[in-house]
Amino acid sequence: MKIQRRPATSLLPLPAVLVTVGDGKRANIITLAWVGVVCSTPPMVGIAVRPSRHSYGLVAAAREFVVNIPRAAHAEQVDLAGIISGREVDKFAACGFTAQPAAKVGAPLIAECPVNLECVVRHQLSLGSHDLFLGEIVATHYDEEMLDSRGRPIVSKLDPFAYVEGEYWSLKEKLGAYGFSRKAAKGSPAGQS
Repeated sequence: MKIQRRPATSLLPLPAVLVTVGDGKRANIITLAWVGVVCSTPPMVGIAVRPSRHSYGLVAAAREFVVNIPRAAHAEQVDLAGIISGREVDKFAACGFTAQPAAKVGAPLIAECPVNLECVVRHQLSLGSHDLFLGEIVATHYDEEMLDSRGRPIVSKLDPFAYVEGEYWSLKEKLGAYGFSRKAAKGSPAGQS
């Protein structure tokens, strides 16, 4: 039996990421889970930020940001970056992260994160409690050891994690690859939904 709850943001799980913003002089980190891919051509991501957050003004002014994908080993630092304010604290120092210059934007990469997406804001939408910043990905960085010989990410080495209703969860195992259901359903017509 299904139990109906009030409408809520129950799209689960959500990626736990660190977004860096800055102008080349001062940088900040914001922990976000309301992040997702929104377009493939051009490659774009969306981040939702409350206007009351310190980083909101930085993103709105700079019109660029970096999405840094941390490893599960960084969960405590990710949480800390989400509960302290960059208005009062240097989050790079507090979390033990290293700011690394980006290739195309003023916001720094977090060196300890194995994947970094440099983004330029193309659209901003006020939605209610949050504004959605749609950023075109203008550069992507991977730690070399996180890629296989064909240049594809090795997910077990990346060890990303997720945020689920106030809790952080690691990801455990590969369940299949795009199209694997077609092999399992041999004999059934393809493309029928």
